[in-house]
Amino acid sequence: MYDVIVVGARCAGAPVAMLLARHGYRTLVVDRAAFPSDTVSTHLIHQAGLARLHAWGLLDRLRETGVPPVRHMGFSNGDLGVEGFADPIEGITEVYCPRRTVLDALLVDAAREAGAEVLERCAVEDVLFSSDGRACGIRARTADGAEHDFRARFVVGADGANSTVAAKVGAEAYGTVPATGFVYYSYFSGLDWDFQNRTRDERQFASCPTHDGLTMLVVMRKRDAYREFRADATVGFQAVIDHVRPELGADLRARGRREEPFRAVRYPDNFYRRSHGPGWALVGDAGYHKDPLTARGITDAFVYGEILADQLHRGLSGAGPIDEAVADYARERDRDSAGSFALTVALSDLTLPPLLAAVVTALSQSPRHLRRFFTMVGGGCSSEEFFDPGNLAELYDAAGTPPAARLLPAGAGVS
Repeated sequence: MYDVIVVGARCAGAPVAMLLARHGYRTLVVDRAAFPSDTVSTHLIHQAGLARLHAWGLLDRLRETGVPPVRHMGFSNGDLGVEGFADPIEGITEVYCPRRTVLDALLVDAAREAGAEVLERCAVEDVLFSSDGRACGIRARTADGAEHDFRARFVVGADGANSTVAAKVGAEAYGTVPATGFVYYSYFSGLDWDFQNRTRDERQFASCPTHDGLTMLVVMRKRDAYREFRADATVGFQAVIDHVRPELGADLRARGRREEPFRAVRYPDNFYRRSHGPGWALVGDAGYHKDPLTARGITDAFVYGEILADQLHRGLSGAGPIDEAVADYARERDRDSAGSFALTVALSDLTLPPLLAAVVTALSQSPRHLRRFFTMVGGGCSSEEFFDPGNLAELYDAAGTPPAARLLPAGAGVS
C-alpha cells in the first residue's frame, strides 16, 4: 500500500514523486516509457522553473550536462520587436533548453534517489475506486506483460494532455480555446543562433541552443497550411525562416545541417481540466494545457507540481483534509496561471494584438520596462502585473507615447 501513486514520470510527475518521497511518504511513480527517452517538447525552462530546480538541488546537475546557458532573447512580429533579458529571478540569470532525453532522466534519477519507487514501461489501464467513490489505486500492465493492481491513499495523474487518469476519473475540461496551429521542429548543427522567437505574416520560427552543440529550430504555422506543409516539410521549413528572417534563412541554407528527423505536432486545444476530486489530482499538461508558443509547459509543471506536493503533504500529514488541500492547489494554479494562459492564447494566433503592438513599440524607449517585460517572460512577475494599467501608464510616459496610441487591456486577458 502506497501513500501516493503518480502516473507519469516526466516534468510534472517525477518532481511530485521526488518531493513526496523526501517527506518520507511511500511513493510509486509509473510511466509507459523507459528512461532516457525523448518526448515532444518545447524544451525551454524559464528562470522561474530553474529556480525550482535550484531549490531542489538539481540545477547544478543540469548545468553539468553541458547544456549552454542563454542570456539574451529576441521576440518580434513583423517589424516590431524587442531584444534583451530579465533581471535575476530568485538569483537565476540564465535559461536553458535541454534535450528531454537528458532532463527527464535527471528528474527520474532524483525521484529514485529520494526513495520513490519507479516503474518504467508500465502502462496504466484503469484507476481503481473504493466503495465510497474515492480513487484508491491503478490497474497497470508492467514490462513483462502482466497486469497488476497497485493501491494507494491518493492517485496523481501527470500523464500529459491525453491523460488516462483524467479520462478514468471523468475530469471535465473548461476554459477551452481551440488550437490554431501546428509545429515542426528538429536539431541542427553548424549554427550559432541564440534564443529567438520571430513571427511574420502568420509564420513563426523559434531557435535555442541545446546539448551537443546543436540548435533546436521550431517552425509554426496555422492549421490550414498543414497539408501543403507536410507534403514537403524540408522545403516548407526553410521557406518559413526565409520569409520571417531572410538573413537567417540564408545562414541556415549555407551552414545548417539537420541532424535528426522532423517532429511534427498538431497539439491539443488550450484547456483547463478539473484537477481535483476524491482521492485524485491532475498536474502538468494533464490538468492545464496551452499552446507551446510561450514555452511555459516545463516551468509550469515544476511550479505547480511543487504546490501540489506541498498540499498533498499537508493532507497526508494530517494537517488538514487531503481533498481540501488538493482543491486549494487547483484554485491556486488556476488563479496564478490565468494571465499567462490568456497571453499565450492571444499570441498563438500568430498575429500581434493591438495592445501588444502598442506595448512593444513603447518598450524600445524604456530600458526599465523592457527588463520588466522579460522578467514577466521569465516568470518573475505575472502578466496581470505587467499589463496593469498603472504600469502601462508609466511605460507610455517613459516612451512619450501619444495619448491616442496608449492602449489598455479591455477586461481580462490581452486584446
